[in-house]
Amino acid sequence: MVVQRFEQYRFLILVIIVSISGFSQGMLLPLISIIFETDGVSSTLNGLNATGLYIGTLLISPFIEQPLRKFGYKPIIIFGGAIVFIALMLFPLWKHVMFWFILRLLIGIGDHCLHYATQTWITSSTPHGKLGKSMSIYGLSFGVGFAVGPLFVPLVKVSEVFPFVISSILCLIAWSLIFFVKNEHPDLLKGDAQETNSFSRYLLSFKYAWVAFLPPFVYGFLETSLNALFPVYALRKEFDVSLVSIILAAFSVGGIITQIPIGVLGDKIGRRKVILVGLFSGAVIFGIGSQFENSEIFIACVFLIAGMFMGSLFSLGITYMADLTPKELLPTGNLLCGIFFSIGSLTGPFIGGLYLQLVEVYSFLLFIALILFVLYMIVLLFGKKLRAQVR
Repeated sequence: MVVQRFEQYRFLILVIIVSISGFSQGMLLPLISIIFETDGVSSTLNGLNATGLYIGTLLISPFIEQPLRKFGYKPIIIFGGAIVFIALMLFPLWKHVMFWFILRLLIGIGDHCLHYATQTWITSSTPHGKLGKSMSIYGLSFGVGFAVGPLFVPLVKVSEVFPFVISSILCLIAWSLIFFVKNEHPDLLKGDAQETNSFSRYLLSFKYAWVAFLPPFVYGFLETSLNALFPVYALRKEFDVSLVSIILAAFSVGGIITQIPIGVLGDKIGRRKVILVGLFSGAVIFGIGSQFENSEIFIACVFLIAGMFMGSLFSLGITYMADLTPKELLPTGNLLCGIFFSIGSLTGPFIGGLYLQLVEVYSFLLFIALILFVLYMIVLLFGKKLRAQVR
């Protein structure tokens, strides 16, 4: 009973930390874009500056697993939280494009430390039958935080410094809670994993669960390509500017609505089945949407329903990976989930932007539908075979 209460207390603290992390990311993206736009910074430079977050994630990824295994989860969360808090406090110090890029890169490093440690802690300590529900709550907390973040952007009218101060204070409060939790370590390596170095463990984890890394990749691809490129496409279609933000928000709202039910469903019928339904439904929904682009309201409904089916892909990918991966390799598997999410986040705007530049005949939503259908076919054809090999 005492152990169960402690685990619930620890899970609550981890969820709070993740929600504040989502809040800071959700606030920073539009806040800095608006500040740069007001100051006359070019849209290209503005967009490139936003990639600092994902570049930071990729930079720290090769170096984070060994410290986690050596020192445990708690020190990594403390390290990551400290970096985020300090970087947020430094933003008002000097308003310069390169300086803010470095700070966003540091926030990417700190946030990845937080997410990697908390994800691995949850997947390693949660009973298998409850893992989907736990990770869906985890995803929901980040999603809610990310959705609330932009609501604080208007504070910039009071003072440019104010939003950064508010965000840093909230991060400090959430970060301080981790000191009340007892540290734990991942399972010791054994068998094949014990005899391999870090790079070989990546290959071993990839061998066990490469299909499970596709949903985080897709989610990262969708999140950044829709947010960065759909507004451009919508304005070319002469959409009302005020409705574009509502359409984008509809996708996030859809994910929030179904996050926990989909996580519980994954526990009951299997993660692969839920992922397949999500990818196929998303392809069909965006395909239908591409045929009715004259109606902004209809497109908003398309984004809402698509978000309901696909807003849980990241957490589903992590739990699917945990199904396929030996417990001692979970830190490596979680790390690869984060790497694939970052790769998707970086390639989404590039590939989507190339499509918009070269292809004018076919809809941007049809392009998204095609990507989703291709990945659906990969999971359908190879997922079952991979599961049989693991068994």
